[in-house]
Amino acid sequence: MEGIEYKEIKPDQPLSTFVDSFWMLSNTTDHEKRIVIVPDGRIDLFFSLKKPYELTLLGLESAPSQGTLTTETVILAISFKLLGIEYLFDRKFPTLADAAYILPSDYFGVTTESFEDFSSFCDIIANKLLNKLNNIIVDERKQRLFEMVYASAGSITVQQISETLHWTSRQINRYFNERFGISLKAYCTLLRFRASFNQIKEGKLFPEQNFTDQSHFIKNVKRFAGVTPKELSKNKNDQFIQFSTLPKK
Repeated sequence: MEGIEYKEIKPDQPLSTFVDSFWMLSNTTDHEKRIVIVPDGRIDLFFSLKKPYELTLLGLESAPSQGTLTTETVILAISFKLLGIEYLFDRKFPTLADAAYILPSDYFGVTTESFEDFSSFCDIIANKLLNKLNNIIVDERKQRLFEMVYASAGSITVQQISETLHWTSRQINRYFNERFGISLKAYCTLLRFRASFNQIKEGKLFPEQNFTDQSHFIKNVKRFAGVTPKELSKNKNDQFIQFSTLPKK
């Protein structure tokens, strides 16, 4: 992507249980860039680099959304896993489904004015989050649940988890709906869509994840991306930003 810079850092354990990645996106051109953002099962926290220095938490989207990267835009963000929302934030959000929340600029005890560059952003925030983890006790059953969900890229059923963890399907579903505002089944569908990004970018337009059939695969891609797998693979004008920033294999 000419003029568009993307950097990403994956955290190590124990932070990787709660955080998917730290990332930066910038537009260094003299013109705006129109982009499409598709749901990917992550919850993003954006740090404003201009006054007012607010933090914006963007929940689990269920449909594509359009945006614009204005000239000289720089975005710093953290992508959280669901467990991170439960344990790293000092408040319970009413829902995370198609929701956004504004948080104080010093929510984690540091403001964006402290960041010299992307590297310092990652170091400072990672240390703040690790300090928070030192003061909490994580429910091992919940941790195991998410390990199974992410390891399978969403290709697992509530029943399979229930039988493994000796946690009833009803209790699991209640936990997801009350804590995150989304069912486990719906969340797994998001993860399967996200897991198909690389194959679609490579032009492999048949389901490799746990979709029922080709029709089911196309239906889900159109639901989350607004276009067919073929159109998504072409990614005209690099508009689907998450596909454009996928690492080359």
